[in-house]
Amino acid sequence: MKKLAIITTHPIQYYAPVFKLLAKQLDIKVFYTWGKQVLENKYDPGFKRDITWDIPLLEGYNYHFSRNISKSPGSHHKNGIINPDLIAEINDFNADVLLVYGYAYHSHLKILRYFKGKIPIYFRGDSTLLDKQNIFKKLVKNIYLKWVYKHIDYVFFVGLANRAYFKKYGITDANLINAPHAIDNDYFSADRLTEANHIRNKMGLQEKDVLVLYAGKFETKKNPEILLHAFGKLRKDNVALLLIGNGKTEQSLKEKAKTLKKKKSIFFEDFKNQSQMPAYYQACDLFCLPSKGPGETWGLAVNEAMAAGKPILISDKVGCQPNLVFESANGLIFKSENAKDIYRSLKTLVFDKQKLVNMGEASKKIIEKYTFEIQANKIIETINEQ
Repeated sequence: MKKLAIITTHPIQYYAPVFKLLAKQLDIKVFYTWGKQVLENKYDPGFKRDITWDIPLLEGYNYHFSRNISKSPGSHHKNGIINPDLIAEINDFNADVLLVYGYAYHSHLKILRYFKGKIPIYFRGDSTLLDKQNIFKKLVKNIYLKWVYKHIDYVFFVGLANRAYFKKYGITDANLINAPHAIDNDYFSADRLTEANHIRNKMGLQEKDVLVLYAGKFETKKNPEILLHAFGKLRKDNVALLLIGNGKTEQSLKEKAKTLKKKKSIFFEDFKNQSQMPAYYQACDLFCLPSKGPGETWGLAVNEAMAAGKPILISDKVGCQPNLVFESANGLIFKSENAKDIYRSLKTLVFDKQKLVNMGEASKKIIEKYTFEIQANKIIETINEQ
């Protein structure tokens, strides 16, 4: 069994199941660089509230919380992750291979530089080239990132937009390995119809009614405002909008909703945990992620909605769109920040509920190729071949 050291900031619901699968065929140890304080500090600045995931994130694999001496611990800035013992801890583990998640932290970059040429270094990140940048920033970034990625041997890319990003910054085709972004498809597709019907009944919706869902942080980057505005212009009576989440723009969203003619068809719910979300996805007829960025990467909520068998309305700034959303097959893609385009797309989709059902079936078929098992198997296969 090869010994794989994994470097990542903190337990995440989209990574822990993969680590559990890796541990069945590799001798792994996950080094969490945020430190033990991440278990105590539950506050999420994006949701502006304490968040505790209600699924197990530390079961089935070996892990260690490395001491973090940052004065302001966290993954939101470079100096939030400073681990003086990390190199020694990895050496004590006697790792054959490294897998590093993200470079933009003091310790992670230090690890890349220290271990380059000593043992193979694999890397995973989900950045894209979708955000606009001014020419000067683009030039500086190009020089810097090409230098960073020279310290990496192989990249497990998450999708096509992510692959294009790594190619631009110097990773060759031979060193790019497809390990697709994923969620627990079975979990989100398992029958929650009774709960879903209860959710719809609570909003006074009939079977013929169309429910559009947004679920995520209420923040500028995600841009739920443009969806709210487009929905407010619809003249179709049997369409409702549900926005689930919390965050910085929550109050302004609710105030805006009160001014719209369709305000009685607009509903808000606070953040829902993983155990609750499958029923909400199954209750809706269409899922929308209208992000404008900057910094919107893949958008794993899209995977979740597709596993639940739902069509997708998505902006062209969301990283998963070239992989998961196919025009008129399982959804539509609109131009980010273009109010007319999202309105046209929304109006087209909500017109025919049966077509939405058919699109949802297409979504379910597409997402079958994006699973934790496929991702983990590709990582295992690649590492064992080296």
